[in-house]
Amino acid sequence: MAFINSQKQRELAITDRATQYGDGCFSTIGVKQGKLLLWRFHLDRLQQTLRKLAINEPDWDQVFLQAEKFAATYTGRGGVKILISRGSGGRGYSPTGCEDTTVIFSAFNWPAHYEQWQKEGIILGVCQQQLGYSPILAGMKHLNRLEQVLLKQELENNQWLDAVVLNTNNHVIETTASNIFWRKGNVVYTPELTGSGVEGVMRRHVITLLSTLPYTLELGDYLLADLLCADEVFITNALMELVPIKAIDSTYYQEQSLLDVLKKRLYTC
Repeated sequence: MAFINSQKQRELAITDRATQYGDGCFSTIGVKQGKLLLWRFHLDRLQQTLRKLAINEPDWDQVFLQAEKFAATYTGRGGVKILISRGSGGRGYSPTGCEDTTVIFSAFNWPAHYEQWQKEGIILGVCQQQLGYSPILAGMKHLNRLEQVLLKQELENNQWLDAVVLNTNNHVIETTASNIFWRKGNVVYTPELTGSGVEGVMRRHVITLLSTLPYTLELGDYLLADLLCADEVFITNALMELVPIKAIDSTYYQEQSLLDVLKKRLYTC
């Protein structure tokens, strides 16, 4: 197992499978007052992904200690990224012979605009490009992010802050950088991510919180029309946390009753 501190070491072997094939995964962790937020969920997702990809797991105690060192440098808000590669080796696509897992750590300042997003909400566009249907990779935060790169280009070309993304079956999946929830009455909806998309850590946390509240949660395959008729919409990820949606294209939303409850309970369990 090799640890790389990206703040001090800028070199990675050209033969590393992260650069050759995107062979690995990552997780981006929010930091508040020197503490890693929702660590157990991040750890669980990293472990599950490595097992699905059959990548040798690192010493998790050492991973946690290294991540904690980065987090401790922030007295306010920040972020720590952990990227895990299968390492170097193998012939062509074959991973045979890859034993030395590479773990790369980096830290960054919390995006300051997220505070404004949390308070004021944002307007979403709707991407024309669609995510592929890929059950073998669905849910994982693997290193193959070309779909997201292309979606980000569309986002910037349209000057959107973020946008709803459908898959090739025309089902709502997520936004370009977050998971999405909506409420109609006392029922909360979020897309099932067994064929496309990323199972975000904050998404999992919100689902856990909802189990303690007087709402019914439904996961399924939904069309854009289902989303547009919602009473309340919000998006989530580990850094932005909970962001209200003011509008999707020309459809506007006013309510934030569920979001207000979730914000009060966000890190209480």
